[in-house]
Amino acid sequence: MKKTLLATLLVAGFAGSVAAEEAPPPLTANVSLVSSYRFRGIDQTYGKPALQGGFDYAHSSGFYAGNWNSSVSSGAGFPDGNLEMDFYGGYKASFGDFGIDVGGIYYYYPGSEAENLAPRASSGAVTNKELYVAGSWKFLTLKYSYSVDDYFSLRSSTGKGTDGTGYVELNANYDLGDGWGINGHIGKLNLKNIDNGDYTDWKIGVTKDLNGWVVGLAYVDTNAKGSCSKGQFYCFSKSLQDEGNSLDASSSTKDAGRGIAVLSVSRSF
Repeated sequence: MKKTLLATLLVAGFAGSVAAEEAPPPLTANVSLVSSYRFRGIDQTYGKPALQGGFDYAHSSGFYAGNWNSSVSSGAGFPDGNLEMDFYGGYKASFGDFGIDVGGIYYYYPGSEAENLAPRASSGAVTNKELYVAGSWKFLTLKYSYSVDDYFSLRSSTGKGTDGTGYVELNANYDLGDGWGINGHIGKLNLKNIDNGDYTDWKIGVTKDLNGWVVGLAYVDTNAKGSCSKGQFYCFSKSLQDEGNSLDASSSTKDAGRGIAVLSVSRSF
């Protein structure tokens, strides 16, 4: 579930009679390998590595669209699923040191079965639709995302929907020069109608650009309720597979919000 959108606004600058610099290509691609996939601080791969990648198109007007994909574990809430596909689009603009970004994103898990998540959940694949708005200043970005339907197809044990779930986050990405960078993040999820669903997550990390390959190391943690001994909400099984007419959860479980160091290698083309 994608976290940072890779689409960027293309702006050509003019200075007096100096010709505008050549703009970068509007279509780009990206690929990453991460030691563990965390979405909003929550483990999506049961602590295992994930292969990720996607495409982005950015028009000179500021409109953009893209697709991003990642391997996931079915036990993270995607019964019978092992792939996440994100489709997004929106508009970006910058004004000196300030910027705005508004858009929408659709999360889709092909092959998954939502009705196995909770009573009265809709049939079909697990999905989520969100609208978002963000404002930036220099190296800081504040963003709010709002789910317009059930949050990743979740419903409460009484059948209440989770639409209206919101996530607010503050992100910092600072360039230290010579290919080095530091980044930080803090976010807060307000999950509607789910006991022990609300939590705060945070991250701090460092990156190094090595001839176009960006290597990163970050520490990610949350205060999510994931104690498996207490049966809390963010205790995830290793897998969720539909066995006949009943859902078989693996006996192996983990606290999906536990702190962890994440190593990543990525490149854009």
